[in-house]
Amino acid sequence: MWLVAGLGNPGDAYEDTRHNIGFKVIDALAAKFAIPIKSKSTQYIYGRGFIEGQKVLLMKPLTFMNRSGIAVRDLLFKNDEIDNLLIIHDDLDLEPGILRIRKTGSSGGHNGIQSIIEYLNSKDFPRLKIGIGRPSRMLSEHYVLKPFNKKERPIMDEAVVRAVDAVTDILNKGIPYTQNYLHREQ
Repeated sequence: MWLVAGLGNPGDAYEDTRHNIGFKVIDALAAKFAIPIKSKSTQYIYGRGFIEGQKVLLMKPLTFMNRSGIAVRDLLFKNDEIDNLLIIHDDLDLEPGILRIRKTGSSGGHNGIQSIIEYLNSKDFPRLKIGIGRPSRMLSEHYVLKPFNKKERPIMDEAVVRAVDAVTDILNKGIPYTQNYLHREQ
């Protein structure tokens, strides 16, 4: 079984922010594959279902971005069926809408990924990164909590659709296949 975790911040105030693109992908996956996200703990909400034959847990941490590792570790340790982990998150170093897959590596300065690395004591987990662009005149920590502008919204809506396809391919065709296809297309 796969645990697919989309990173973001809980609450209405953060719903449409750049940092919550991981939550948006989880919501889109849940809608496309009819997986209700309604099971809840104090640290996350999740849904159990299938994506084209692959058993999955779709999860959104409720611990806020900088403490995502707490929620991911908790669900991983509570469920013996989980064999694979995929994290979906925003990336400042990619232009808006660009998708990239990494099989392992450092946090690249992303606090949510750093938290997962610390709580799992490993950097060896795949990530689907979604570009949100880097601000030119604003601190990054403020920028990620802003909504996308009118010009960026359609780009990001399309990125969410492509991210859903990428997750489906990762689960069914593997990371190397999906990396080759995705990285060539952009």
